[in-house]
Amino acid sequence: MTDAEIAIIGGGLAGASAAAYLAPHRSVVLLEREDQPGYHASGRSAALFTETYGNAVVRALTVASRPFLAAPPEGFAEHPLLSPRGALHVGTDGDEAWLAALLSETRALVDSVRAVDAEEARRLVPALKPGWVRAGVLEPDAQDIDTHACLQGFLRVARSHGARVMTRAEARGIARSGGRWRVDTPAGPVSADILVNAAGAWADAVAELAGVPRRGLQPKRRTAFLFAPPEGVSVRDWPICIGPREAFYFKPDAGMILGSPADETPSVPCDAQPDELDVAIAADRIQAVAELPIRRIARSWAGLRTFAPDKTPVVGFDPAAEGFFWLAGQGGYGFQTAPALGAITASLILSGTVPNGIADLGVAAAHLAPERLPTA
Repeated sequence: MTDAEIAIIGGGLAGASAAAYLAPHRSVVLLEREDQPGYHASGRSAALFTETYGNAVVRALTVASRPFLAAPPEGFAEHPLLSPRGALHVGTDGDEAWLAALLSETRALVDSVRAVDAEEARRLVPALKPGWVRAGVLEPDAQDIDTHACLQGFLRVARSHGARVMTRAEARGIARSGGRWRVDTPAGPVSADILVNAAGAWADAVAELAGVPRRGLQPKRRTAFLFAPPEGVSVRDWPICIGPREAFYFKPDAGMILGSPADETPSVPCDAQPDELDVAIAADRIQAVAELPIRRIARSWAGLRTFAPDKTPVVGFDPAAEGFFWLAGQGGYGFQTAPALGAITASLILSGTVPNGIADLGVAAAHLAPERLPTA
């Protein structure tokens, strides 16, 4: 039996960040079902930090996370977690009203967001077809995130404070007895006072296994792929280019171009695999707007982004089960909100409050609490 004050189910970014913030104060064990942490959604992210993405709560969490990601603690990572990228939304004839609404909404959040004309859009992304692009909206301060360094940094911090990381430790049985949770895993049983459900796409399934009502979390598949840029064309400094109403996007990625149809296909929890039709749809949409012939797909993959019905993360103790804490539903915002959600998780568990700096941005415990959602 492995004993700890807090057991965290899920070794992706959510669980790792929570462990990093909790381990200095409580004994922690982190349980991961796969051979290594971060195998599923955390290892398949588009890796973009943008303060204009998500609803009001998500945007506040992103703003709160920026100082940490921009200047992580000494020893957290060997090099910066953020690097310049920029995000360009583009439109064609008929998209004028959509672009105007997007500009108004995003400028209210980030002062540096601005409109660009067709000429500037093509200067930023020269492959855009002059007969297609009419205007755009630019977020110049959007950043790439080194997702691997971010995940490993949180794990390193957690371990440095004594947290134990157990792999191949899928939760197969969960029960509460004598005021403690017992989790049965192939790596051995674990006992803890508090159980943190950071299981991503499996979060509702973990709750059900523990006898806790589901909260309606829905995993959604997103497909992505890599292809080579045209010969002799440097794409290194291009921003991510996002199509009208997020119908597709493409961005530089280590000398290649990453493309996606930005799909949100409902899925059961699984090891998500790319859909050939989604790849073909994205390739067709990208080639329709840009001089980027896609002759061969170098690699394709898919990941599950899990959303609550209101697309706000679910963070807090469940009133239906003593000591059962939710940390789930990060959707497509996991990396850009991880520092804030890790800090909130630790603060709610240790003191029952949201940290002052994050609360000052308008984030309250009630916005995240599981009881805001109907049970499913």
